[in-house]
Amino acid sequence: METLQKIAVPLVAVVLFLAAWEALVWVNNWPNYKMASPSDLPPAFWRFRWLFLEMGWQTLWRTVLGLGLAVVVGTLIGMVMGFSRIARDGLYPLLVGFNAIPKATLVPVISLIFIGQHDFNTVLMAFLISFFPIAVSVGIGLSTLEPEYRDILRSLGASRLTIFRKIALPKTLPEFFGALKVSVTLAFIGTNLVEIVAPHGRGLGALFKSGETNGDYPLMFAVLIALAALGILLYYAVLVLERIFAGWAERPQG
Repeated sequence: METLQKIAVPLVAVVLFLAAWEALVWVNNWPNYKMASPSDLPPAFWRFRWLFLEMGWQTLWRTVLGLGLAVVVGTLIGMVMGFSRIARDGLYPLLVGFNAIPKATLVPVISLIFIGQHDFNTVLMAFLISFFPIAVSVGIGLSTLEPEYRDILRSLGASRLTIFRKIALPKTLPEFFGALKVSVTLAFIGTNLVEIVAPHGRGLGALFKSGETNGDYPLMFAVLIALAALGILLYYAVLVLERIFAGWAERPQG
């Protein structure tokens, strides 16, 4: 029953959202060049189905690769900040300042530095926009580790690696997966920034730009829905990993 509820509730929420969207367009009598309705999207998906498959795959693999790099680098930076007060005091201002920079302003800079490297630029932007929450969450999780646990293990002769594996890593996992859920959506934003802005771009962002150029608003909204679907797919993939590696931290609902 609980599994059925977890499947049915999101589906009902999606249906209600689409119905409200359709009703909003119908009540205001908006043409599809002003606001496409959900009923306008299936023809757009079918007409450009092969482009959606090709461009969707390109967006997905670049996003996943950039997110994977963000996990590795963000975790390493978070570990450094978590275990060293000096490193934390030195790196936090730099990370906060970098994160405050609008990432759209970095796209032309990166494109000029790595001219013609579209795949690399896209992955790099996905990484740059998504590693910050991971680094901060891991750093905070490790820096707030209870010292008494560490002292007990040290008195029993445990090494630093053992302390990290037995105490620090399990304690950090809930914060890590919470940040990873945020980073998933941020990585898609970074990917699409480059795909839309870069000339001769590829991916769903480029398909959106093509729809805008040709005044094909149903195509533009169809791309937005496709991006949302990919984001939901990755989000639930993270939920599965969280259930596997940090399911013990989930509190039962009353």
